[in-house]
Amino acid sequence: MSFNDNKNFLENHNYIQEIRIEKPKQTMEEKYPFSIPAIQEFKTMELGAPVSIFVGENGSGKSTILEAIAIAAGFNPEGGSINFSFSTKDSYSVLNEYIQLVRGVYRPKDGYFLRAESFYNVATNIEELDRTVPGLYHSYGGKSLHDQSHGESFLALVENRFSPNGLYLLDEPEAALSPTNQLVLLRYICDLVKKGSQFLICTHSPILLCCPNAQVYELSREKGRAICRMDYRETNLFRFYSGFLRSPQRVIAALLEE
Repeated sequence: MSFNDNKNFLENHNYIQEIRIEKPKQTMEEKYPFSIPAIQEFKTMELGAPVSIFVGENGSGKSTILEAIAIAAGFNPEGGSINFSFSTKDSYSVLNEYIQLVRGVYRPKDGYFLRAESFYNVATNIEELDRTVPGLYHSYGGKSLHDQSHGESFLALVENRFSPNGLYLLDEPEAALSPTNQLVLLRYICDLVKKGSQFLICTHSPILLCCPNAQVYELSREKGRAICRMDYRETNLFRFYSGFLRSPQRVIAALLEE
């Protein structure tokens, strides 16, 4: 590391500043998750912005990578804070064993791994913990997450549980949210960034994709370009929604003709 690199390291307040994947033995290259092109091409990813966004089609590897980062950072694979240890099914990959996180000089005071697919299990675990730790619900808005709609409980968790100077990993949070509430979530994210927080987000949402000053990576199965950093306006996600909204009937007509 040169002097300038060290200076940049100190000026970067991110809790995770760099992600590296050590490739396994050649015999494992054809096995999941190492068969995914983006993981094959992943070497070193520098996180120079407080918000890093991963986009790509289903199966491109974005959630697999985020999950491995979360486990390597100490989070429960199914979600929750560092203190969550419940497990309903061990379905995560072994990628976390090959990931190295280069951490900054600062340590987060809070953190959460929020994933849409296992949020019900997280809410159930919180409900069970509240029976042994009275008052736990106060950290989640004072009401059971199961007594609210999926979207309401998502926002209640972010609004009440997320705090400044935290490390937050969000896996497709838009799955539970209307477009309006995706904007609400975006506002929470921006407010927390101003208060020293860092976010890593996997998303299919064009709204979250437009988060100001975010670092965007697009993942695909195109070998040689399976993981690329780019401006959000250059991503397939943004171009698809832009084209569709300009002429939705023409896009649908072409689809039905096929």
